[in-house]
Amino acid sequence: MRAQPGGTPRRDPAAPGDLLECDLLQAAADRVLATLRALEVDRHGSLTADPVALALSEHTDAVAARLPRRLSRAPVWAAVEARIRADAAYTPSFLLLLVVAGVIGAVGLLTNSQILIVAAMILGPEYGAITGVALGLDRGERRLAGRGMLALTVGFTLAVLAAYAFTLLVSVAGLVPEAFARGIRPVSHLIYTPDFYSVTVALLAGIAGVVALAHTRSSALIGVFVSVTTIPAAADVGVSLAVGSPGQAGGSLVQLLLNIAILIVTGFATLRAQRAMWARVARRHPGG
Repeated sequence: MRAQPGGTPRRDPAAPGDLLECDLLQAAADRVLATLRALEVDRHGSLTADPVALALSEHTDAVAARLPRRLSRAPVWAAVEARIRADAAYTPSFLLLLVVAGVIGAVGLLTNSQILIVAAMILGPEYGAITGVALGLDRGERRLAGRGMLALTVGFTLAVLAAYAFTLLVSVAGLVPEAFARGIRPVSHLIYTPDFYSVTVALLAGIAGVVALAHTRSSALIGVFVSVTTIPAAADVGVSLAVGSPGQAGGSLVQLLLNIAILIVTGFATLRAQRAMWARVARRHPGG
């Protein structure tokens, strides 16, 4: 893109090496990016946006002070979508992390170790796929939603199989902890009995995840929160099948599928609601 003398940008695909930079307040970023895309700048070149960690400018401070406080904190939706799409890249490491999380979850269930269950949740990468499906539904992009669902299906199937195979190996080797063998399974009981409280946690996790993404909060912590509802249930399906408890496995499977569905639907609804809310704020302050 090249700037004409009057300041109006025009497209010039043959001009190599042109670069224009500008500083924007967060509230204006989406509007400017949309205008540049309408000019097809992204087709003939590229658009990049980087957050500014520190800007010392009296002019900028004065302009920002005139903005309504809510509008000054509006999410940059282009950046939100970019983060979701980046996390919706399903490399072999995505599947490997779910397998490792499933095995660690199985160890935690067999030993009644809540610490290991938390460790399994930390490893779980599934939130990227869940938000990818939610964004696909929000944008009507079937391919994005379909890829996310396929990744979740394959990933959790492998996690269940890994937990199943590990538990069988432990059983054959005679290493099943005595307490677990006697039916003392307090950690498992919380997982294979879906109820009002588990649904509530899944709803809150779905809402918190999207809100955190919109405001660039720590996605790692949110991922752990989301995994509370998924990884332990997947691991318990495999463990329960291996020790001959099909009823317990069925309860955990219901818990897993129910929670994934709730996370996707809640994520989709929260995305829609957030967009609508911030669009309403922008309409109230068109000069912002």
